Amino acid sequence: MIELTNSVSDGVAVIHCTGRLNMKAAPHLKKRVDAIVAEGLPRIVVDLTGVPFVDSSGLGALIGGLKTARLAGGDLRIACAGDQILAVPALTNLDRILRPHATIEDARGEW
Repeated sequence: MIELTNSVSDGVAVIHCTGRLNMKAAPHLKKRVDAIVAEGLPRIVVDLTGVPFVDSSGLGALIGGLKTARLAGGDLRIACAGDQILAVPALTNLDRILRPHATIEDARGEW
């Protein structure tokens, strides 16, 4: 099971994930993103420091969250992802729209 916590600073929400982002956990992440955007915070960074594995459902939740954030005038960015996690978007060219960042600060710095 994935554990999700979030924090807000300067209008940017950061979702900190811990655990495997798989088909069981993906709906929880998507629901959290939807709730944060509904609160008026469409700029979101997903911190993947504590995530050792992402499957296609997890990637789908990230892309769905990206779409939700962009429709609200914001964006969703991933930060601190390990090599295994970065390989999936790179192989599918999704890294062009779901841009990875080395740190949370790098992701936040562009806004």
